[in-house]
Amino acid sequence: MCLGLPGQVTETYTTDTGVAMGRVRFSGVVKEVCLAYVPDVGPGDYVFVHLGFAIHRLSEEDALETIALLEEIEVAGLESAPPG
Repeated sequence: MCLGLPGQVTETYTTDTGVAMGRVRFSGVVKEVCLAYVPDVGPGDYVFVHLGFAIHRLSEEDALETIALLEEIEVAGLESAPPG
C-alpha cells in the first residue's frame, strides 16, 4: 500500500532541463517535489504528493482537514503502542 500526503508549497522553480519543481513542507519537514503534473501551483498552495510527485492541487480546507486526521491517527497509534 502506498500513501500520499498533503503538503504546502514553499517555493517553486524550474530545473535546467525545464522540469517544474518545488519545495513542499510536510509538518515542518521540507522536501523537493516534482510539480510537472500541477504546473499552476505556487507558494502557499497545497498539493497532494505521492512518491515525490505532486499529483493534485488541494484546497487549504481539504489539506488542513487531512493533516488533522493524519495527526489523530498518529496519536492514536502512539497511545495504543506497547511500552518499550
